[in-house]
Amino acid sequence: MRNQIIQRVLDKKIVVIVRGVYGEDCLKLAEALCAGGIELMEVTFDQASVENQQKTVETIRLIDEKLGDKVVLGAGTVTTLEMLESARAAGAKFIVSPDMNPEIIAKTVEMGMVSMPGALTPTEILTAYRAGADFVKIFPVANMGAAYVKAVRGPLNQIRLLAVGGVNEKNVGDFIKAGAVGAGVGGNLVNKDWIRAGEFDKITALAQEFIQNANA
Repeated sequence: MRNQIIQRVLDKKIVVIVRGVYGEDCLKLAEALCAGGIELMEVTFDQASVENQQKTVETIRLIDEKLGDKVVLGAGTVTTLEMLESARAAGAKFIVSPDMNPEIIAKTVEMGMVSMPGALTPTEILTAYRAGADFVKIFPVANMGAAYVKAVRGPLNQIRLLAVGGVNEKNVGDFIKAGAVGAGVGGNLVNKDWIRAGEFDKITALAQEFIQNANA
């Protein structure tokens, strides 16, 4: 299963980061993204709200039950073993963190999930890789630019890098060309105004543009 998920990320390239959208709205979002060709979605944990953390777990479970044959679900902003375990129980197949925590990485792999910790410097990236990370997300990447990804990729070309933080439909191709194997996309695609208005067709159209530019 882990190898299949890794290959899915390599093939599809785009992982959508969903923050603050839960339940049926998130299910409709997942359907819209899937219609646009995006099949990888992480639902993030809200570090400041226990109530919203439970909503994250419930949302992962809901989407996995309804669309598990089409969409690969992950949990994002995972910073504790408790979050990791509850995400796995809900159906998460990959785990994304903002930091590089060897304990989280090791437990993720041990539990049969794909590990995607966050890092920025070459030292952090290599430490995450040595700890067993399947992908390392360079975060926040937009502040550094595609040239930074290319520079890091030179000596660390054995590590699968994801570009995350400020990636949009205009620059996603630049990060891929620079050497990232994929990108995490958040608010630039998960437009909450469109979600509130029920304009999921706009999300589908933008998802298609992301996919096209990532593969150009």
